[in-house]
Amino acid sequence: MPVITIEAGKLEKEQKRALVTELTSTASTIMNVPESAFIVLIKESERDNIGFGGKLLSDR
Repeated sequence: MPVITIEAGKLEKEQKRALVTELTSTASTIMNVPESAFIVLIKESERDNIGFGGKLLSDR
């Protein structure tokens, strides 16, 4: 059972739905595995929880 994991900032439900649909469809085609076999995990990170270049993203 293939697992696709994506990490991103805060996403709207419609964006999550589109990601799950498109990632599953594309991976299924490339890997020749049925879409029903895929699990997609979305890990959201608030800008307060991400540091880049020594600063929080929320402070940039």
